[in-house]
Amino acid sequence: MHYNPLAYIKTESDVLKFVNALINNTKGDGKEGDPFWTKAETLLYCALIAYIVFEGPEEERNMNTLVEMINSMEVREDDDSFKNAVDYMFDGLAKRDPQHFAVRQYAKYKLASGKTAKSILISCGARLAPFDIPQLREIMSYDELGLDTLGDEKAALFFIIADTDPTYNFIVALAFSQMFNLLCEKADNVYGGRLPHHVRVLWDEAANTGQVPQLEKLAAVIRSREISLCLFYQQMSQCKAIYKDNSETILGNMDSVVFLGGRESSTIKEISENWLGKATISMQTEGRTRGQSESYNQNTQRLGRELMTPSELATMPGNRCILQLRGLPPFCSVKYDLKAHPNYRHTAEFDKKRNAFSLERYLSRRLRLRPDDEYTAYSVDVPNADADTDTDIYDYTDLDSDELA
Repeated sequence: MHYNPLAYIKTESDVLKFVNALINNTKGDGKEGDPFWTKAETLLYCALIAYIVFEGPEEERNMNTLVEMINSMEVREDDDSFKNAVDYMFDGLAKRDPQHFAVRQYAKYKLASGKTAKSILISCGARLAPFDIPQLREIMSYDELGLDTLGDEKAALFFIIADTDPTYNFIVALAFSQMFNLLCEKADNVYGGRLPHHVRVLWDEAANTGQVPQLEKLAAVIRSREISLCLFYQQMSQCKAIYKDNSETILGNMDSVVFLGGRESSTIKEISENWLGKATISMQTEGRTRGQSESYNQNTQRLGRELMTPSELATMPGNRCILQLRGLPPFCSVKYDLKAHPNYRHTAEFDKKRNAFSLERYLSRRLRLRPDDEYTAYSVDVPNADADTDTDIYDYTDLDSDELA
């Protein structure tokens, strides 16, 4: 299915949220350098996206237009007065609306000299390189996910990513970031604070799908909007690596934590000391003295001991798990056998030939007409069908002809 993140941007604050999520998930694995370049990129992205969303034609409101605008921004180091096509676009917008959000952001970017602006554009091009891939350009050409409608009726949406190629993983983080904000706003503005249908987010491979900005705050407020979040990590250190100091806040907002087993030292130490705590045990000591007068003594003491030591957690049987539920003591349980579920027979693991999902077969019958279905036919009259009616986002009509010359 197609996903166009710009389709969900309605206000200036939405622009800032999206740009923040985009930068956080495309900064790579290396150490972040001078923050000046990131801030400069932010100004340019905000200006261009605001122009595309608020001024561009509907068919051009996608990430492909953003990439094309970046590619067309020629800069000359020895001529600060040189104007490219995008400069003329913003000059025209400034004449119509000098206080436009896009104009104000672009004016701040234009404070950079020619050499600095060229470096900023190179950084933007490197960050947006994945959006030049033909497959991704096709996916983001328009939107059909409807992220803002997930709480309106019962539905299931799956984000499937490659487990060996992380090229497209950041798209999931962008979608989740927009989804949480859209659903919270819709719950408040349309449904009086709670969605009519509970939205349960099962976020598997949370360590491999990017970072959602302000997740520590979202995890604390989404539950009141009928939204729940379940994060899956191989170990706690993965959450700390992505969200740094905010990881403790995220985990603290979880009502329940399930430990399925593992050997990572910091994780099992955290569970042993902070989850399970200590148990009271009785220790009995005996002593015997032999000599001219033999004596015997016995002492009983009450001591504290970890409910499960790190070594015991590391060697916990694979068929057991530990659940820590808010307000209740932790308890150890046997894992549920999925093969015992009554619907297991419908899975591909039970019968791959019959139950495995085939995308090709689904698409081949997706639009097949059936005799019993009812359809509505529309007659469309297109005048001058042979003429080129495409609207070009590079609109120079706001400028005088002498300026263009």
